[in-house]
Amino acid sequence: MTDGPGPPEWDEMVLVGRIARPHGIRGQVIVTPETDFVEDRFQPGGTLWCRTRQGIERLTIDSMRVQKGRPVVRFDGFARIEDVERLAGVELRVPEHALQPLGDGAYYHHQLIGCVVETVAGERVGEIVGVEGGSSGSLLEVDGPRGQVLIPFAVDICVEIDVQARRIRIDPPEGLLDVNR
Repeated sequence: MTDGPGPPEWDEMVLVGRIARPHGIRGQVIVTPETDFVEDRFQPGGTLWCRTRQGIERLTIDSMRVQKGRPVVRFDGFARIEDVERLAGVELRVPEHALQPLGDGAYYHHQLIGCVVETVAGERVGEIVGVEGGSSGSLLEVDGPRGQVLIPFAVDICVEIDVQARRIRIDPPEGLLDVNR
């Protein structure tokens, strides 16, 4: 339901989940989370934004519980399955300023996507187009002149990370950049 100030710009918000499908008949939905902070992000009273045929809509979380690793959420004003069927498949986003601060050396995936990767010798490897994995170990998907290369997001390889300058310098082990050749 929409109320309050106008919505933030869609492309300036960060993806935190997707509504998978309705759950039961009382207006709940199952969310596929795109965050490591499920309990905090989907807590009652929290605000999320979605884009539907009706435009950008503000959703306020009424209740949440975790079932089989995914949040089951009910939004204020959505009491029946018929109310939420139209939300199946939509992205849930928040403004970037609503994200939890991370510790030193930790980054959100959206901060890494678009960064240019180059070696410590100055050779351009390409641009990060995606990040696979989570806190246990991530791989940077880099598209460049060599095609797509997967680079482990590890401190001994990614030796300089400057998300403000949109640049990551790597010291790749021998053969890493030639894997796809």
